[in-house]
Parts: sequence; structure tokens; C-alpha cells
Amino acid sequence: MKIDVSALMAKATADTGGLMDFHGRDFEEPLTVLAGALGREGLLSKGGLAHINSHFTELLRNRLIVEDYYRRFPEIDEESLVAPVVIVGLPRTGTTLLQRVLGCDRRFYPMLAWETRFPAPFADAPAEGPDPRIKAAVAMTDAMIKANPDLLAIHPLNALEPDEEGTLLEHSFQSFFDSYADIPEYTEWMWSHDQTPAYAYLKRLLKFVQWQKRQRGEIAGSWVLKTPHHLRQMDVLFKVFPDARIIQTHRDPLQTIPSIGSFVFNLWKIAMVDPKPERAGQQWSDIWARGMRDTMAVRDQLPHDRFHDIWFADTLARPLDVVKGIYDFLDMSFPETTKTAMEKYLEDNSREKRPLHQYSVDYYGLSEAQITRDFAEYRERYILTRR
Repeated sequence: MKIDVSALMAKATADTGGLMDFHGRDFEEPLTVLAGALGREGLLSKGGLAHINSHFTELLRNRLIVEDYYRRFPEIDEESLVAPVVIVGLPRTGTTLLQRVLGCDRRFYPMLAWETRFPAPFADAPAEGPDPRIKAAVAMTDAMIKANPDLLAIHPLNALEPDEEGTLLEHSFQSFFDSYADIPEYTEWMWSHDQTPAYAYLKRLLKFVQWQKRQRGEIAGSWVLKTPHHLRQMDVLFKVFPDARIIQTHRDPLQTIPSIGSFVFNLWKIAMVDPKPERAGQQWSDIWARGMRDTMAVRDQLPHDRFHDIWFADTLARPLDVVKGIYDFLDMSFPETTKTAMEKYLEDNSREKRPLHQYSVDYYGLSEAQITRDFAEYRERYILTRR
């Protein structure tokens, strides 16, 4: 099944009334590599191919619309992104919970799921009333859950809550697309090519989303962001966001990696014909082992005060103490009203209110010995010393 890049770009131009400025052409090579890998390796179903074509066209449309806004409102480029707080860590280590708890503090800009999914306003949006992007994002989230209800046991999907800015990175076609389908060719290409243009465009999109928030009267100081994908490009993250403050979450890979394999396999089932669970487990164990090694190498070259470490068990046992430690790291006050809002959020969104996530290690082609070997340095530095 072939994905025609030229046809996608032409359709995006037609859908936007003839807009042609995509903000450079840095995205074309990764898009071409990604399209080729999906066609040769992805084993997409008919529905999966239709979804991918639609999604890629939407990403290209967004680029065109964003540039049109920058042309008409050049003040967008003057938006200042001050010392973003970026939560990183392996999936299943509490990154989502921390981002959403910190998002209770109005001094932070939260990256809401509907904003990262639809950063560009719809052309027919009404001047007043609810933003139609919210309704569209809710419908899309509901459709994902309907297509595979098991996803809800793994990740708390909610279009109105903070979520990963990794979806913004998708607009440069250098993101976690290897969680959509089994495409090792694309994964290898990602490791060997510079992702600075993708992160630079992420910064451009963040300015645009921040400008929209301020038009709605939402005024804050810094962003609170999170995506595990940054572990694969920590050096680039600091290159583009040199004043970023990093909160890194930790949990034993013996507990996280099998769960990640389950999550990716369930995502693959949405678009692929007969995906193999063992490939999902093995490939993503390799990805995160390499990403963690790269991140540790970057950390070794930076001052210790650029990172604040948090352990998953502490987040579960005493979340507000963990949050207080974050505020101390950020040199911010922790008002009682903020604490109260966070307590209410934790009470309303406890893990017990979602289905239990069950999985088998060997079903995903993994073993305790292999995970222990591949994450030996990380476990020695951050896990075994905590016992």
C-alpha cells in the first residue's frame, strides 16, 4: 500500500483554499521516509491506510494554516517561552499524572490534549461559543476507545486534560510514529538523522498555541510539558530549549517495559493487519534502552541542577510531597489554594477508577534477563540504589 506524499501535500493546499507555505521543506524527507516505511513494512489495513492518509493530510493542513496565521499576525513570533518545565521518563512512570497535577496551577500553561491534536483553528469556527476543536477531539478520543477499549486501562485518555506535546512534533514527521505501526526502517532513520528542525518547529507551534491561549485570556508564566519521546532526543531538547527545567521520573524497567509493549501492541492493532506482540515488546524495549543511555550521557555533561529526579513509588505513596519537591526545585511558592486544587484532582482521578491493565511479559517477547541486561546501567544508577 503506497502513501503518495505529493498527493497529500496537494490535497492540503486544496483544502486550505490554495495556501502553499508549509514553513520550509524540512519535513519532506522524514515524511517521505515514513511513508515509504509504512508502505513497505507497516502492513496497514484498509482502514489503517485511510486513517494514516487522513492524519497526514491534517498535519500538512495545520502547517499551512499556522503559517497563514503567522503571516497575518506577526506578533505571534514575539511570544516568549520562558524556562519550560518538561517532564520526561519512560512511559508508565507517572509522567501523565504529574503533568496533570501541575496543570492545576494556573501559573503554568498546560498543553491540553485537544490543543496538541488540533493546534490550528478550524476555518468555520464561530466567533463565540465553544471551540469546535474540543468537540472534534472528544469524538476522536471516544472513537479510539471504541476501536480498542483496552487502551483506557493503559493510558487515561481525555481530550480535555493535559497530554503529550509529542503530537505537535508529528507535524514535522519526526515523532513516535513507530508506535502507530511496525516500521523499524523509520525507527533507524530517526536515530541517524538530526531532529533539530522538528524541535524548532515544535517551538514555533508552542508560540502559536500560547498566543491563542492569551487571546482567550489565559495568562501564565511557563509551560508544563511532557513526552517520553524527549528521551530519544535529550540533546536536541536542550539545544532548542536551553533554559528548560527537566523533571525525570523513574521506575524499574522490569515493571514498565512489558506494559509499554502492551500499549504499543494495542496501538498497532488499530492500523495494522495481524501485528505481532513480540515485535512490539522487543522493538520498544530496544528504543527505550537506547533512549535512556543517550539521556544519561547528556545528563553527565550538564550541571546537576538542570534535572530533578522523582521515583514512581513516591508519586503513588505521597504525591503532594513529591509536588512540593518539584516546587522547591523550580524555586516557586506552593500556595494552599494550589495544593487544594491538586488534592481534589487526585481524589477525582484515582487509578482505581480505570480498568486494570493486565499483561504477560513473555507474550511480548520479553524476559527479565533481557530487560535487566539492556537497562543495566540505568537500573544501577537510578533503581537499585533506591532499594
